Amino acid sequence: MERRLAVLISFSGAGGVERMIMNLLPAFLQAGVCVDLLAILRKPAPELIRLNGSGLRVLDLGVGHTALAVPELIRYLKTERPFALLAAKDRAIRAAVLAKRLSRVETRLVGRLGTHLSAAMANKPALVRWARQWPMREMYSAVDRIVAVSDGVAADTRQIAKLPPEKIVVIRNPVITPQMLEKSRMSPDHPWFESPEVPVILGAGRLTRQKDFATLIRAFAGVRAAVNSRLVVLGEGRLRSVLEKLARELGVADAVSLPGHVANPYAFMARSSLFVLSSAWEGSPNVLTEALTLGTPVVSTDCPSGPREILRDGRFGPLVPVGDAERLAEAMLSTLRSPMDSKLLREAAAEYTVERSAARYMEVLGFDR
Repeated sequence: MERRLAVLISFSGAGGVERMIMNLLPAFLQAGVCVDLLAILRKPAPELIRLNGSGLRVLDLGVGHTALAVPELIRYLKTERPFALLAAKDRAIRAAVLAKRLSRVETRLVGRLGTHLSAAMANKPALVRWARQWPMREMYSAVDRIVAVSDGVAADTRQIAKLPPEKIVVIRNPVITPQMLEKSRMSPDHPWFESPEVPVILGAGRLTRQKDFATLIRAFAGVRAAVNSRLVVLGEGRLRSVLEKLARELGVADAVSLPGHVANPYAFMARSSLFVLSSAWEGSPNVLTEALTLGTPVVSTDCPSGPREILRDGRFGPLVPVGDAERLAEAMLSTLRSPMDSKLLREAAAEYTVERSAARYMEVLGFDR
């Protein structure tokens, strides 16, 4: 008998969640599972093109917000009755719980969470935090399993949703794929990588408060005062003008490049002298894992959560306090002068392969029985 898996996700841009799900889908299909992607297309998702001909069935739910997807999701569940439903992100989990309850099907429901919500909501008003967290306490008990991307996210979710430990399982992100390694061997489209004489320091992520690139630029100004170097930050966001102004004020604008979103960040990572994660919070930062996989030395903030787990308490790269530009600059200088062996760095990321991650998902979804 055919056993079908449905995957519910909202495409809101080139985010890490969308990328991780796209990495998992081919592995599910190769394992012989029929997969329906239930897509909420808030923005175009050109990445779906690479799965054409794979056997994946893409169903556009025809709405621009997850909360509006419940009626169509009910119709789907009643008609197709999939063996399991994987819902990515909090709002999708809540919509899936409601749809399953109203459709009265036996589908196994698994939710995936990739954000340390307490850290993300720390500066929000109490009423806003309550409005986000209360539904989790009310609805998550109806989920068969919650997948957390790190131990930190698991602990935070247990505390917020008041779930028993056995309800939450940690599965590392499917970061390492053959396509990623192949792309890393290409040349980055940036003139600063054409000459190895001046080391290039790299950051990557949306230009938002969460990534705290302002602290990275302040730290870089300190580094450049000691070592001739350059900083490239990949990504786009509403803080672009603020960051550009800061670089001018610190006198490093000629050595800071913000090229925006690039199609192949792995080529940049593989040829950088140092990768820096300056985030105020994360769930499990994929860019840090990617840099390790490509053998690039790293420095990271000790933010909640993920970096401490990935870097094994600082064994594979220094951890510095969030928002501390002076400590960050010291760690960057130290690592530039004495980088770790690239082979050791690659070994540190070995558990983040798509094969290992997909196998754990299949187990939690019940397809190994």
